[in-house]
Amino acid sequence: MSDTDTTAPGDTPEPTTADGAKPARRGRAGRIIRGLLVLALMIGFVGPVLTVAAYRFLPPPITILMVQRLVEGQGFSRSWRNLDDISPHLVRSVIAAEDANFCSHHGFDLEAIRKALAHNESSDRVRGGSTISQQTAKNVFLWPDRSYVRKGLEAYFTVLIEVMWGKPRIMEVYLNSIEFGPGVYGAQAAARKNFGVDAKDLSRTQAARLAAVLPSPLRYKADNPGPYVRRRTGRIQAAAGTIRRDNLDACVLG
Repeated sequence: MSDTDTTAPGDTPEPTTADGAKPARRGRAGRIIRGLLVLALMIGFVGPVLTVAAYRFLPPPITILMVQRLVEGQGFSRSWRNLDDISPHLVRSVIAAEDANFCSHHGFDLEAIRKALAHNESSDRVRGGSTISQQTAKNVFLWPDRSYVRKGLEAYFTVLIEVMWGKPRIMEVYLNSIEFGPGVYGAQAAARKNFGVDAKDLSRTQAARLAAVLPSPLRYKADNPGPYVRRRTGRIQAAAGTIRRDNLDACVLG
């Protein structure tokens, strides 16, 4: 017997793998890793579902974009208003400006996406094809970025809010969370800052002006509109009239 052999006569050595690790230890480590992965997947799936369910009834708190703007020194102004306390003119104006098919799609407007892709292939100016549902998902739950990861998460949250919230709640959260200017979020804050009225008292022209600045709220002004905003305001007013006439706002205003 070798001087280095410590195995007693009749004992069976514990088997080892080629790298010297004990199979039992490796098995336990594998189970722990699998358990952690399952836990992470459950949190990643259940967490968003519970959050979306809570926001079905509770006003969403400050968003990542709002925090970013605060860090940039833009201030913060936001006053939550129920949908009944927001002018129907603003509802029709944002539908006309941002998502004419809001009441007929289930979160994604495939035709708008196709047109946006075709436009972006031949133009240096990027056009988005996001619906109001997608914008709400991004504004409330995610961060301002154009990465594939964020777009994937945006799609997931869009499906959740379409299923769990419905159109009126999506519109309500959107109109209370969208950025209307530096440090100005939601219809009530925008109405007070730009026109000195409450959100429920916005006129057709005032509502159209607010909707007109949405493509770039840090660049354009609703209270002192330049040529672009004035032209866009006129187009939005005309389109909002069509929205009302054709009952394309029925999913929100009934």
